Amino acid sequence: MVFDNRKKELLATIVRTHVATGQPVGSFTLAEKSSERLSSASIRNTCAELEGEGYLTHPHTSAGRVPTDKGYRYYVDNLIHPKRISKADAARINERLLDEETPISPERFMERASLMLSRLSDNIGIVISPPITRESLQHINFVRMPDSRILVITVSSAGRVQDRVIRLDADFTQDELNSTARYLMESFHGWTLSEIRDELVLRLREAEALYDRFLRNALLLCTPSVEGSDQPDVFIEGASNLLTKPDFGDTASLRAVFKMLEQKSRIVKILDECLESSRRETIAVRIGSENRLTDMRECAIIASPCFYAGVRAGSLGVVGPTRLDYDRLIGIVDYIARLFERTLGQQ
Repeated sequence: MVFDNRKKELLATIVRTHVATGQPVGSFTLAEKSSERLSSASIRNTCAELEGEGYLTHPHTSAGRVPTDKGYRYYVDNLIHPKRISKADAARINERLLDEETPISPERFMERASLMLSRLSDNIGIVISPPITRESLQHINFVRMPDSRILVITVSSAGRVQDRVIRLDADFTQDELNSTARYLMESFHGWTLSEIRDELVLRLREAEALYDRFLRNALLLCTPSVEGSDQPDVFIEGASNLLTKPDFGDTASLRAVFKMLEQKSRIVKILDECLESSRRETIAVRIGSENRLTDMRECAIIASPCFYAGVRAGSLGVVGPTRLDYDRLIGIVDYIARLFERTLGQQ
């Protein structure tokens, strides 16, 4: 199908009007908004062509048209003009995310960002950070506790702090724990915990007896620290917003989405799949039937990777029905993703 200017204008008008009102868009409304002052008959004929090609549909015979997933996709790829984020939206974001005198922690930023995405979109806001074990290690400390327990304190290069208690069969004095921490920082500063563990295994196989004790102690302490921390942090806000949306076909589909939101591994997979073909500057959009998971076939996702020091450090996005304000939300998602990098880079 060849998209001339008339078809483009009508499809764009239908998408924007339907997003704003939630109602099918009739030929009278389109005639009022037409820059060519088209007649209702001409509009009906053009809409029939768009419907025949799968870009539009209508709830029943006498109703106006609504976009299909294919129609939304063409709109996002070809007709959208992502707005520069409005001054009002930027002010709300900056006030909420950057209103502390002291630098905000990465965890607090992510929590607030998911809430802000939810509030600005009136849908679900999601922020995912990678496991701290995959971030470069800035500092590590071990503190002896009763009953052979050890408190492991790790600080990543992005400023994330994690405290975790591990339990070992071996007993360590505090001096041994301090020595092991110094050894790790002197030998592996800037490595990830996962990389450190793998390297310790290799060195232990080749080590001279003089270094065995340090290596074995380090490996004993690092292994449970990695195994218990190798899950991403997922921040979700606004799931209840979906209850106010008339877009979902039935309660079963809505329940399926809520059930999915309870499983963090599925959320991570959904955003990763959405971003898998995305470049650094690209905001990824997945609409309705484009989602691989059946539970998400009535949803749209707008997502962006987050970067810190040039390395991907997570992702964020908005999830809602396919009837989303794509123009505005693409700009908001992009703005917060870039703010993530700027904010953490100043710490």
